[in-house]
Amino acid sequence: MRDIEDRLHAASAGRIEAELVAIALEQTGAEHGALFVWDKDAGGLALVHHVVSGVTVTLPRVVKHDGAKAGIALHVYDTDEPYFVADTSRDPLYTRYLIDVGCIAATPIQYQRRPIGVLTVSTRDPRGLEQKALRAISAIAEVAAPLLRRVQVDKLSRAATGRPLMLKGLSSAWHEVERKLELAAPTNAPILIRGESGTGKDLVARTIHWNSRRAERPYVTVNCAAIPETLLESILFGHVKGAFTGASFHKVGEFQKANGGTLFLDEVGELPVMLQAKVLRAVEQGEVQPLGSNEPPDRVDVRLICATNRDLEGMAKNGQFRDDLFYRLSVMTLELPPLRSYKDNLEVLANVFLEQSATAHGKQAPRLGPDVLARFQAYDFPGNMRELKNTIEHAVILCTGDELRVEDLPRPLQDPAPKNPRARTQPQLTLDEARERWLEPLERQYLTDLLAKHGGNVKQAAHAAGINTVTLYRLLKRRGLHLGRTVKAE
Repeated sequence: MRDIEDRLHAASAGRIEAELVAIALEQTGAEHGALFVWDKDAGGLALVHHVVSGVTVTLPRVVKHDGAKAGIALHVYDTDEPYFVADTSRDPLYTRYLIDVGCIAATPIQYQRRPIGVLTVSTRDPRGLEQKALRAISAIAEVAAPLLRRVQVDKLSRAATGRPLMLKGLSSAWHEVERKLELAAPTNAPILIRGESGTGKDLVARTIHWNSRRAERPYVTVNCAAIPETLLESILFGHVKGAFTGASFHKVGEFQKANGGTLFLDEVGELPVMLQAKVLRAVEQGEVQPLGSNEPPDRVDVRLICATNRDLEGMAKNGQFRDDLFYRLSVMTLELPPLRSYKDNLEVLANVFLEQSATAHGKQAPRLGPDVLARFQAYDFPGNMRELKNTIEHAVILCTGDELRVEDLPRPLQDPAPKNPRARTQPQLTLDEARERWLEPLERQYLTDLLAKHGGNVKQAAHAAGINTVTLYRLLKRRGLHLGRTVKAE
């Protein structure tokens, strides 16, 4: 327990919940883990950290007594007793969330003899855990309780219920985005977010603001492509009464509204060249001049985040975008990967959107049927996460049972064999099959060499590989490797 205590003490206040769940997964070999803390204002357990098959899911959720079956976590909190179920299909307390699990171990986190939260681990397969897993997380919870209280449990719960959705660990490319985001968010540096349409640029921008020192200040969004060019200057910088025909009042611009906070310029590549000099002045000197004003410029303190799916470097070369503004906006650049590049975790992502859509429409979240998941895996999703989210919302609205059916999907996914719109010919293998056939031997060899190089130390190996330890354990299991004095195939 001393090593666990040292790890938790070494974690920063914003990382202790993630470290706690990671330790629980390592100690038990479970696939999924969750940390709940009691939120007295919400009157329930707030889910502050949730890992599903190596993916961190920050979907806000509060579990409380609302007339429906409360579930195992709330039962453990209410009784202040550990709980273990080897087969959830036979357990009256079990409630499904995001995905079905077969085996759960849950323990209260006690401080001064009163519960302040609940720690759970689970596996998809029934009997995937033994009673010793319950003993392990109970011991971890005992060590963690004073530390959780020290970082203020009520603050953790409020953060969990108010934060935007963010998923971490979807792929190695996303891991790089997350690493840069974690380092850059607390600064005031401008950030440029790049990626195809629908890859989640607005979501990432909100996450940057949420994790910055400006989180309690305004977050203002302007879509440069959605506003006529003749109005954009007035929208961004404001205008004085009489500045132009129809200007019958003094208008405060979005830069002024965002003072002290964050301004997100979406589709910044659509910004007219004539306005780019004013934007650069606002970013570099903190000065904005309302349209038609003869007064000294207004002073503003704004953190600028921009997003685009256009080639700004090319636009700068041909004079469509000022190169000095481009260099200023791209102090830190985040490249968001397309959905087709991380479809191994499509099920987790789809279930997150499923839960969101069901909640928004006041319905019980249905299961994601295997036929529907197969269609998702075969489809290319040119609209990326946005298209997946809208597809699932469409299906949830039409669904009348407890499981999504192919018949509930939009027309492009009704085809039994959806074709990749980018492909010219139909391959004999699906992309996933071809990728897996090529990747499997290379990944096995990489993992074997990686663990050998670090003497079997999983934490060091994971750090060197740029992934978390839970993901490394999952990869070892997937490739049929187990740890001993050497890494061996099962």
